[in-house]
This record gives sequence, structure tokens and C-alpha cells, in this order.
Amino acid sequence: MPFFLNGSNPFGLARSAKGQLNSAKTSDKMKVPMENSIHLLLFAVVQEQDQDAAARALEQLRLPVVRLSSAGGFLGRRNTTLLVGLQQGREEDALKALEESCRQRIEYLTLPLEGSPLPMPTPVPVTVGGATVFGLPVEHFEEI
Repeated sequence: MPFFLNGSNPFGLARSAKGQLNSAKTSDKMKVPMENSIHLLLFAVVQEQDQDAAARALEQLRLPVVRLSSAGGFLGRRNTTLLVGLQQGREEDALKALEESCRQRIEYLTLPLEGSPLPMPTPVPVTVGGATVFGLPVEHFEEI
């Protein structure tokens, strides 16, 4: 399925002047020239502490960024998933900006010690942070 940015939707629907959803016609859509088209969609999962710095660094590169709140499954901490549309050849710039703005940290989890007669939690160091980045090719992109 193709990916869309800038408020468009993959269902071919458009809002009328009254705000009702109607089927959109191809002639109503603005086609984006291929040289300005988005070829790759990055999903960058960053820690909540790093979200502002990461989004600012990407926006300084004039890249479109969308923020989505998310939560980690292991630690249950809040994260932010950044959706970044990239033109051809901008991958290295985006990855460098994320690498410079997202840092790893050591946090301690308290786990009960197995076989202990008393339930005394033992702090265990866990490395968290940085950015987890996925890149998906975009087959089709339109601005409506």
C-alpha cells in the first residue's frame, strides 16, 4: 500500500466545501513532480526526552516531519514515532541528524532476585534511547 503525507489519505476521499467526505477525482489532485517526490518514508522511534531535538534537527534540513505518540513494549515508557518523508539522496542527512540528536542512556530496572527468600529487588542496568529507524520505499506520493 502506498504512503501519503501532508494530510492526504489513501482512500481517495476529499472534503467538500461543507466538510462532507466525497470521492476525489484525479483532476482534483495536484501531482508532485518526480524530482521533488518523496521516495522513502522513515519511521524513527525516539525517546520522549529526545523528540524535540530530533524533530528540530530534521526540520532544519527542511524535511517534512509528523510526530506520533507511542509507548515502548519492554519498559512501557513514552516514545515518539517520527514519520519523515525523504527525497532521493537525503537518507544520510536524516540519519546523521537523528544520530546527533538522540542519545543512549543507562536506566536501572528493579527485578526480583530468583531463589531469594525475601523479595528484594535487584537493580539491573539497561541501555535505552538512541533511535530505532525503519525505512520504507514510497511507490506513490500526492499532495491534495
